[in-house]
Amino acid sequence: MPQLNPDPWFMILALSWLIFLTVLPNKVLNCTFTNEITALSTKKPESNTWNWPWH
Repeated sequence: MPQLNPDPWFMILALSWLIFLTVLPNKVLNCTFTNEITALSTKKPESNTWNWPWH
């Protein structure tokens, strides 16, 4: 049964993963995002306190 011989299949698997791990991260990291991240202001918003009587 030639399927049980891991010699050629392991080399194909190892080389394909090597190609994926060297090519794909560069392609993914070079993607540009359409939504630019804007810095939020550090000023805290004013909050109105509720002066409700607690009955």
